[in-house]
Amino acid sequence: MRQLWAPWRLEYIQGEKPDGCFLCAAAAGGDDEAALVVHRGLRSFVVLNRFPYNAGHVMVVPRAHRARIADLEDAAALEVLRLVDRTLEVMDRVLHAEGYNVGLNLGRAAGAGVEDHVHVHVVPRWAGDTNFMPVLGDVKVMPEYLRTTWQRLAQGFAALPAPRILSAPEQG
Repeated sequence: MRQLWAPWRLEYIQGEKPDGCFLCAAAAGGDDEAALVVHRGLRSFVVLNRFPYNAGHVMVVPRAHRARIADLEDAAALEVLRLVDRTLEVMDRVLHAEGYNVGLNLGRAAGAGVEDHVHVHVVPRWAGDTNFMPVLGDVKVMPEYLRTTWQRLAQGFAALPAPRILSAPEQG
């Protein structure tokens, strides 16, 4: 299915692709707005999907480059799950979502665009959020720019009370 393209998306698609894992690059830090990272935890982070299924589609990603949840340290796996829940809380407050699709795409046959860095998709949903555009025009209409969604979600995470800290991540 095609999507309507914002100019920065076309630049991303036509531009030179970085070597390595884009999720690891986002985990390394730098410009969170440019990387679309809306929140960082000790062991994981939340990043907007550049090619969303729906407005507000994010991925909750462990910092560790692992293919499966079972390959993560227990504390990292727990933080990913807790961060999924905090993401739902932010989306309730900021986007007023009426429901969610939450899941993992494991393996290319399941739709995984990145097979070797596990991540959890969180897709906000609203009653009637599907329309005739995908059927007639093979186009998905997004109601706001990703940068606007980034700003709203980043502010929503900043407004939440600090989470209970598990323990400092292990070095190395």
